[in-house]
Amino acid sequence: MKYFLLLFSILLVACGQKKENVELIVINSNTYTVDGDFSKVEAFAVNDGKFVAIGTSDEIQAKYISDTIVDAQGKTITPGLIDAHCHFYGLGQKQQVVDLMGTKSFDEVLEKVKAFQERHPKDFILGDGWDQNDWEVKEFPTKDKLDVLFPDTPVALSRIDGHALLVNQKALDIAGIDMDTKVDGGEIVKKEGKLTGVLIDNPMDMVYAVIPPMDREAQIQALKDAESICLDYGLTTVNDAGLGRSTIALIDSLHQTGDLSIRIYAMISASQSNLDYYLKRKPFKTEHLNVRSVKVYADGALGSRGAAMREPYSDKPGHYGAMVTPIAQIERLADSIAATEYQMNTHAIGDSANAVVLRAYKRALEGKKDRRWKVEHAQIISPAYFDYFKNGIIPSVQPTHATSDMYWAGDRIGKEREKGAYAYKALLEKSGTIALGTDFPVEKVSPFLTFYAAVARKDLDNYPEGGYGMKDALTSEEALRGMTIWAAYSNFEEEEKGSIEVGKFADFTVYSDDLMETPMENVPKIEAEQTYIAGKRVH
Repeated sequence: MKYFLLLFSILLVACGQKKENVELIVINSNTYTVDGDFSKVEAFAVNDGKFVAIGTSDEIQAKYISDTIVDAQGKTITPGLIDAHCHFYGLGQKQQVVDLMGTKSFDEVLEKVKAFQERHPKDFILGDGWDQNDWEVKEFPTKDKLDVLFPDTPVALSRIDGHALLVNQKALDIAGIDMDTKVDGGEIVKKEGKLTGVLIDNPMDMVYAVIPPMDREAQIQALKDAESICLDYGLTTVNDAGLGRSTIALIDSLHQTGDLSIRIYAMISASQSNLDYYLKRKPFKTEHLNVRSVKVYADGALGSRGAAMREPYSDKPGHYGAMVTPIAQIERLADSIAATEYQMNTHAIGDSANAVVLRAYKRALEGKKDRRWKVEHAQIISPAYFDYFKNGIIPSVQPTHATSDMYWAGDRIGKEREKGAYAYKALLEKSGTIALGTDFPVEKVSPFLTFYAAVARKDLDNYPEGGYGMKDALTSEEALRGMTIWAAYSNFEEEEKGSIEVGKFADFTVYSDDLMETPMENVPKIEAEQTYIAGKRVH
């Protein structure tokens, strides 16, 4: 009898020690889960691409076994980072054109264009990234020197914000633009009775219409190039702010074949053909692709004075900017989108554009619950309009815009209006949530610059001392939430990503330093050492 009792006891112990086999175990980490309590854990287990347990290293190892055990050696881990507003496909396309970011003069722009054309001869030269506000002469360039250098080859060089385009005479001729051309919603800039070659907002479409399209191979390469860059920075989800039907279909096909792993929330560009196709259908969702929103442009950009203002620009009397989409059309779009399950995500920079959008949202959403429509940028808000964000409207902002614009924003819009600009804390307090992105490739891809700009509100030279408009700085916790769980919430994805919790996708990022504890001046130097999507290491 004693023998059988002893054998039974041994069997009980053996059964109690049996461990569950999982795909991945991570131990000895400094993990910020970004759950409701912003709790920290040491370890977690992953199976079937999702978190199945979190806890101490001893707890996880006592219950689970895996062929892949990662000893994080104290490294900091967070949920995979989400860029809530970017141009992912545009980033990939940019790798195939002249990179003009950081140029300090128009002469430097010309030198880069010449050098690029010598190395990679093109039938139509494209470039991107110039910003006249970074030059000693802070005025729009003209096409004169481009005409001399490239009399027979069309050239189109996009301003950093994508809302102004410098083209040469050859490009103007091909596009059919002359002194008599008129286009609503923008400007064909003229000086001394001649075309300067600068086009602002809607007139740019005439040039884009004659640029030879990329072939499928080049499109695929652009998407892969963009993914590689994003994964290197720890991004696991990106919100692409404006895609066409064919690009969305291509992304879906690459996800299905396993050639693309990054998760994408795709905003549908508000062309009539896109609207006709998508709005009669329900949102499209896979584990990697979420198509459930429409991207609308209300106005242009502040840097090119295209943002629609209620009063004239302080540095250009009589100039108000312009609505890219007429007010009546924004209202019609709001009504038609409100009748579907789609979100409406509208680019609004100037205080006039923001007022128009917020009023249209309020009217269209009357009586409707939990629609999570977004104002993309929400850059300059009149005091009376902050309360509109109490009604479930989500501000989707880009903190590095504040630190890029701070040198000249006060001159452009005046000190009084500047008080309602880049007001991230005020927007958070009204909305209860805020989604953070970069707008790359307008700004740099790095989410660490986003975090730094949101919290420190300084440039990399520690300017200005004390920070820019610090009343609207976010805390470190708020910034991380804005790049993870709040961004996921803005996409209707908070149940599947944005925090490290059981049942969610095992998307996470391992860092070279603790971004929550390191001195703020070190944050821009942090690197994403490892990036995981669904428990698989992708960087």
